[in-house]
Amino acid sequence: MPLVSELELPSFDYTDPSLRGERFHAAMDEVRRQGWLAQAPFGYMVLDRESGEFFLRSRSAIFPGMKIAEIFGVTEGPLYEQMKRNILHVNGPDHSRLRSLVNPSLSPRAVERYRPRMREFLEGLLADAQQAGGEGDGTVRCEFVEAFDKPYPSQVIASVMGAPVEDAPRLHHWSNWIQRQFDAGSMASEQEAIAQAVEEFYEYAAGLLRARREQPGDDLVSMLIAAEEEGERLSDVECINLVFNILAGGVDTTQSQMAHAVRLLAERPEQWRALTEDPGLAEAAVEEALRYEPITPFTARILTEEVEHREVTFPADTVVMVCAFTGNRDLEEGAGEADEFDIAADRGRARLLTFGAGVHYCLGANLARLEMREGLGFLAERVAAIELDGEPVFGTVSGIYGLEELPVRLTLR
Repeated sequence: MPLVSELELPSFDYTDPSLRGERFHAAMDEVRRQGWLAQAPFGYMVLDRESGEFFLRSRSAIFPGMKIAEIFGVTEGPLYEQMKRNILHVNGPDHSRLRSLVNPSLSPRAVERYRPRMREFLEGLLADAQQAGGEGDGTVRCEFVEAFDKPYPSQVIASVMGAPVEDAPRLHHWSNWIQRQFDAGSMASEQEAIAQAVEEFYEYAAGLLRARREQPGDDLVSMLIAAEEEGERLSDVECINLVFNILAGGVDTTQSQMAHAVRLLAERPEQWRALTEDPGLAEAAVEEALRYEPITPFTARILTEEVEHREVTFPADTVVMVCAFTGNRDLEEGAGEADEFDIAADRGRARLLTFGAGVHYCLGANLARLEMREGLGFLAERVAAIELDGEPVFGTVSGIYGLEELPVRLTLR
């Protein structure tokens, strides 16, 4: 059985900053046509759903965050402690215990409690957009990322955490910087600012934890404090780090995915019209956006031991990048055209790789889906038409793949 290093493979550089928008799509389509495996910076990339799920689910493949810490000399201090305690880096029985304690707080039923606040935030943001960009004829011009996508998820996370909604901008700031620990370029040039954001949020979360111990509420922190499984409870450090994980994973991600969803619908007026006629299609629109333009196009794993897959040997310490972008395009027969965005298509039962798979499946997936469904459903009820009012500005695909700007023109009902 050949070593992966002995194979002649196509090369794909996911760190190329010019890979954005249609150029990114074209590059992914080209490499996908050449097989299921490619050479990538630092390791290899798997391109189909089967291989993606294999490596995401394998107990021999772990998140390489601590390897990143080692490479960039993070050996002590708040950033090191946070990375070490991040649930992404916790495996085995400790990970199972943490998941069993936090999962009930983020189940589909549990997150429903936040739906009324989501609507309240959306109402306020639309009113602000009307005041700032209303043209008196029922139309509103705005830069959608700034007007909706940035404030909305951070307001929701503030509510989920039981923090004052006035703190949402601070939470957004911290989340944005904390997420950069997963990007090699940022770790090389912005490590001090990342560490500062970690330290500031730790202090903030510790204060929130103290307040909720004294006065519990109907929020995530209070639920984590009360969580118990077979006599086990979360320590203060574990509780703070889980809150940290939910902040870091629940702001930039939802912001970016919702921006892509709105862009894709604005580019396809007939699909927006279908959504306005049936706001119940919001769930299908969210799932199609998650499939078609995943904001986590690449997820890294590092092997703890030698692994054999598809008659190829992957040695221990090999870095494998799972490509959700191409994996999500592996559809069942009869599930429609994979390279088309279509909210009315029956995509079958194929699982998305956007939130990962296996034991490290995204903790906040249910919350993120509900936020986006509420966001698109709310807009479909209030906005008869949405169109681009300029060119979208795409971010890079390294890390969280979002939009920096999305100028739109809304025609209100």
